[in-house]
Amino acid sequence: MNAIDFSRRQFLVGTGTVAGGFTLAFNIMGNEALALSATPEVNAWVVIKPDDTVIIRIARVEMGQGTLTGLAQLVSEELEADWSKVTTEYPTPGENLARKRVWGNFQTAGSQGIRQSADYVRKGGAAARMMLMQAAANQWKVPVEELTVSKGVITHEKTKRKLSYGKVAAAAAKLEAPKDVALKDPKSWTIAGKPLHRLNQVGKTNGKQIYSIDHTMPGMLNAAIRDCPIFGGKIKSVDSSKAEKMPGVKKIVRFDQAVAVVADTWWRAKTALEAVKIEYDGGEHANLDSKAIAATLRAGLDAPEAFVGNSNGDAHSAIVGAVKKVEAVYSVPYQNHATMEPMNATAVWTPEKCEVWTATQNAEAALATASKAAGLPLDKCDIYRMDLGGGFGRRATSQDFVAQAITIAKELPGTPVKLIWSREEDMAHGCYHPITQCKMTGGLDADGNLVGLHMRISGQSIQATIRPEGLEPNGRDPFTFQGLNAGGAEGAFGYTIPNLLIDHAMRNPPVRPGFWRGVNNNQNAIYLESFIDELAHEAGKDPLEFRRALMKNHPKHLAVLNAVAEKAGWGTPAPAGVYRGLAQHMGYGSYVAACAEVSVSDKGELKVLRIVAATDCGHAVNPHQIDGQIAGSFAYGLGAALMQEITVKDGRIEQENFDTYPILRMEDMPKVETIIMPSGGFWGGVGEPTIFVAAPAVLNAIYAATGKRVRNLPIKNTDLRKA
Repeated sequence: MNAIDFSRRQFLVGTGTVAGGFTLAFNIMGNEALALSATPEVNAWVVIKPDDTVIIRIARVEMGQGTLTGLAQLVSEELEADWSKVTTEYPTPGENLARKRVWGNFQTAGSQGIRQSADYVRKGGAAARMMLMQAAANQWKVPVEELTVSKGVITHEKTKRKLSYGKVAAAAAKLEAPKDVALKDPKSWTIAGKPLHRLNQVGKTNGKQIYSIDHTMPGMLNAAIRDCPIFGGKIKSVDSSKAEKMPGVKKIVRFDQAVAVVADTWWRAKTALEAVKIEYDGGEHANLDSKAIAATLRAGLDAPEAFVGNSNGDAHSAIVGAVKKVEAVYSVPYQNHATMEPMNATAVWTPEKCEVWTATQNAEAALATASKAAGLPLDKCDIYRMDLGGGFGRRATSQDFVAQAITIAKELPGTPVKLIWSREEDMAHGCYHPITQCKMTGGLDADGNLVGLHMRISGQSIQATIRPEGLEPNGRDPFTFQGLNAGGAEGAFGYTIPNLLIDHAMRNPPVRPGFWRGVNNNQNAIYLESFIDELAHEAGKDPLEFRRALMKNHPKHLAVLNAVAEKAGWGTPAPAGVYRGLAQHMGYGSYVAACAEVSVSDKGELKVLRIVAATDCGHAVNPHQIDGQIAGSFAYGLGAALMQEITVKDGRIEQENFDTYPILRMEDMPKVETIIMPSGGFWGGVGEPTIFVAAPAVLNAIYAATGKRVRNLPIKNTDLRKA
């Protein structure tokens, strides 16, 4: 079977259409791939021009997290490149498919951009270095062992001869790729591991950075769309007579569930769309509301059947026999990704080819979507990736905007059509952070020791809705238990409890869930860390010491917790009116902890003043970027915890824009102090992990300040005046 002789279904299953990710082994590829490449290259990862410009090919995508620069650092480190001459480019998923997926995974989600590709991109850089040095040795007719290289210049010390990479790149490209490639010890890094400025920093600063929404083409038209806002609903009738006569309108396109207007400008398309009269058939979910959804989840808290995620001993018996039983119920609402750049794509369709320019976190899934929507084979389609104006998982979960753009473009063959969702459309048709409730039950002995814990989660499974092939044969969704498992890089439980039961009563309302930054780790950390704090206070113990007693067998979890406690001054008096809270968690390969400091006025006004955060991500590729990622994750996580919720009424989302779904303002951003403490030996993510501890650290600090437990997010719904 050649590279393109398989179905879209096989392709989607093989590439992973959502944020779960996978590990791929493949050949580094030397001259085997040259016949398929339009550009001379040393190997798939490295192209070097005669003027010594080094182009690093990046399979992952940049969306503000710094992956583009981090991956370029890793390749350049092994390549021994001159960093001042390094630039990057994106290969397309079509090229990747034609070349037997030489670049591997094109998905950027689950904090895997660096952690799951570090090994093979480093080998790509090292292999290119070995080929370049061999080409120089061949030219000089000397043993390659006599050569050294630094900053892209190869030197033969015996004869003092030198050659830059650009002078031998063409010859190197003709050599066979080495089979055995040794990688540097991270302790010797000079490019990787350093706080270098981002490669795209200048463009973002001076406004020259082009995002997908900025893309233009000669003769391009613009489209606006309105999808049925009711879950499962359809369009009953459409009256577009007024819109058809409006200035600039070129086409009205009707779907089963949506209407789009194509015009010469997007504003004219949007204005005409507002003039289209649409009547909807709401279907079976027309009366759905948040109260009904909450009641469904609440029933799951005591349901007899549930999927077990983690267990040992006999939690029920231990709790029944405990001296003190502690119980609490928590909830987390639906939340929107609310990317600053709404969903959009530009498509050109002809009966022979379909091309799309867009911002996607999963280019191969976008390619498969394009093939299906275009009605063309995979090799007749391609996706041109552009930097994202925010992703947070939304652009990994669904490529619906790509399918819509192509469907509209098919009505105007050969004409570029750019579809842009309005903010209201983006809010109404997201892939929302799943809604869950959780009943926590713990038992304490006479000495205040935790002898049993039962954690019952009731709520949505993301995979059951959008990726059912990810479920286990019995229907269990292992992804639901992120951060609660006995072990594993995706999230390991950080406490040793003699009797433990963590289970999930799956309840799936018709609201489409998705992989929202941090995914299930977010609510799992809120539930667990808030309740651990409750147990500590019920036991009459210091929250830090209570945790330490449970974490003796979890040194990496404990190390980050101890680090934030020390830096924050836990155990010493806080300034007057300031109160502290702790939280720790592990997910996406990294160990994280936070200490939050807050104040609460007599009127119940909360101010998050300071957060100290520690991260052990194994290897730190760019400390400057990690620092920024941690601060950014707190901004995102605190906005959700403090004020964000998506609610449902009459079968549709109530929030339409940022006036009803506010984001964290600069004035509300706390001081963030980061502790980056890579212990080596593993690769962890940094884009998501610290978001896990943002909310629970603040919630625990609120209790310290007010004596009130906030168990239902967002915090804005709770009166914080002191009890």
